[in-house]
Amino acid sequence: MIVWLNGASGAGKSTAARYLLDLLPGSTLYDPELVGSELRLMLPAARLEEIGDYQDLPAWRRLVVDTAAALLHEVPGPLVTPMPLLRQEYRDEIFGGLASRRVPVRHVLLHAEETILRERLARRTDHTGDGAGGRAARGRDLAHLESYEDALGWLKQDAHVIDTARLTPRETAERIAEAVRSGAGACDIVQTPEPTAETLAAGVLLFDDADRVLLVDPTYKPGWEFPGGVVEPGEPPARAGLREVTEELGIQLHSPPRLLVLDWEPPVPPGFGGLRMLFDGGRLAGEQIRDLLLPGPELRGWRFATEEEAADMLPPVRWNRLRWALRAREQGRPLNLEAGVPVG
Repeated sequence: MIVWLNGASGAGKSTAARYLLDLLPGSTLYDPELVGSELRLMLPAARLEEIGDYQDLPAWRRLVVDTAAALLHEVPGPLVTPMPLLRQEYRDEIFGGLASRRVPVRHVLLHAEETILRERLARRTDHTGDGAGGRAARGRDLAHLESYEDALGWLKQDAHVIDTARLTPRETAERIAEAVRSGAGACDIVQTPEPTAETLAAGVLLFDDADRVLLVDPTYKPGWEFPGGVVEPGEPPARAGLREVTEELGIQLHSPPRLLVLDWEPPVPPGFGGLRMLFDGGRLAGEQIRDLLLPGPELRGWRFATEEEAADMLPPVRWNRLRWALRAREQGRPLNLEAGVPVG
């Protein structure tokens, strides 16, 4: 298990974590900031200049998951992780990766009102003086506080919240330990094992009367997606797409979906690539849209999007695949792609 202590700078994550080690037998402190420090030493300066924070590095997010899984083979656990995680897509990627390795997560948010956090940060930076280093630290803390306020909406829905305003670090740790023992903060996230070879996946495009395409927001990976998933061994791809639509949205499609795009995705380590198929599931009737259901552990939300809106919502590879699928739908014939480029 990993106990992820989230929150803004000044919430008391690090001090509470140290007390928590005494309250959870066998627990070990796991600080992903050390992973970021090592990456800073190894990566070229030019690459580091491209990012604002080490959390923006895909390598950091993957190594956080891999390191946690490796540590849990060495120690009994749980791992106590005091680390702010304020971007929802990064939470999806990291917690989804942990779920795929069968590592349970307890997500705990240590919260205090903005005025209290500012007072704590002011006391902290008083020790740094008014030099360049002190001013830079204050600037980072204030920027981090703004990011925290922006993230509060989804954080409070996702995590077990403990208000630390009137608690000592020891009392905070006791509240966390009690929450962990009761199962609070458990992330009921879908456990999708990482592939070990090339995969075949089938997605289904569904449309409304305005020809906007239905996109879904998975809890276990960043970015929006099409309804669909991996084709099981021996399963016909079109039937797999229908099955996934029913499982994810509660919709029964009675007509076989028409193939729009077959795209070969090249292996890009650590991924294995494979074949990706997009089918046309047709337009949904008003009552079908009204009755859409989402499995909480797998999908967070859904929306219909225009082609232009989808460009801002989908990761580049998926957006390119959608773009060609819409062209294929207009032309009435499927397209064969290799690495996102039409062939033949």
